[in-house]
Amino acid sequence: MNRIIRITAALALTVGLATGTLAAQGAAISGEVKKIDEGAGKITLKHGPAKSLGMDEPMTMVYRVKDPALLKQVKVGDKVTFDAEEAASGYTVTKMEKAK
Repeated sequence: MNRIIRITAALALTVGLATGTLAAQGAAISGEVKKIDEGAGKITLKHGPAKSLGMDEPMTMVYRVKDPALLKQVKVGDKVTFDAEEAASGYTVTKMEKAK
């Protein structure tokens, strides 16, 4: 019985840590649209710290977009929240919506 309790506790701790890691990776980044290049499938975003990407300082960067339809939902000057991932080809916005 004691062994079952220890195994259950270890499993709960593992699931909790994994969930926290996934939440940190998927943390939305706040930013502002500075430029849109639909032809190249890229967007320039001025944003605050992006902890999920290892960026501790605010900056302005050019990102690729995973889905070109994202570019049609925003215009220059819009405040947005977005998720991005790092790939061999650079940083890619995977999700984006206008800030509320």
